[in-house]
Amino acid sequence: MKKATTLLAGIALSATMAIAGDHTIHWGYSGHGGPEHWGELSDDFKMCMIGKNQSPIDLRTDIAFETKLPPIEFDYHTKAFDIVDNGHTEKVDINPGSTITVDGIKFELKQFHFHTPSENRIDGKSFPLEAHFVHADEHGNLAVIALMFEYGKPNETLERIWRKLPEKPGVKHACSMTAADVMALLPKDKSYYRFNGSLTTPPCSEGVRWLVLKTPVTVSKAQVQKFARIMGHANNRPVQPLNARVILK
Repeated sequence: MKKATTLLAGIALSATMAIAGDHTIHWGYSGHGGPEHWGELSDDFKMCMIGKNQSPIDLRTDIAFETKLPPIEFDYHTKAFDIVDNGHTEKVDINPGSTITVDGIKFELKQFHFHTPSENRIDGKSFPLEAHFVHADEHGNLAVIALMFEYGKPNETLERIWRKLPEKPGVKHACSMTAADVMALLPKDKSYYRFNGSLTTPPCSEGVRWLVLKTPVTVSKAQVQKFARIMGHANNRPVQPLNARVILK
């Protein structure tokens, strides 16, 4: 149960500080608190340094194991209720009740958020933007759907979020996205790659099911630039070693 609690706690961490034991630990994406030092900042963050199943990764399709992955069963039917700038990303919170089913287990959609540039790569390719849809089962185990954005025409659904983005850490704005709007962010082809990984922020807890959609959707350069300006810095953890893990496709 401790592992599940740690996974759930990791969802809500701030990019500039996190609670480790009785101490406030400041961390970020550069300098002394950057990703290469996360594991040194606290005993609670050691997995960032010693973990063998860390995320993100470069998904090399030439070494991926080809199998018949079952479709992800989506049942999104609840609305978003706010958008929060938590200091390291813009996070859209979802009302309880929307789920996916993976491995016969229901995982409830908690929130989705964004990284620029992308954290995961596909065959070495970095994308200008990546969204993570974070789900948890009744025991706190996580399943994350990763969606890549590539440059093209403006994303109309994304623009509905972008118009309400808070521009200061700690600020939240109301959001009335419907479940249909959330689904509209995703591509029609929902085939995916799968691997076992971790949170991409401290405490870097492992045991996360990663489902990376193969088909990207479009985003305009102006939309990416707006997000990057609000963040003030890149908010992607560098890719981590694959080690003995298998990528499924």
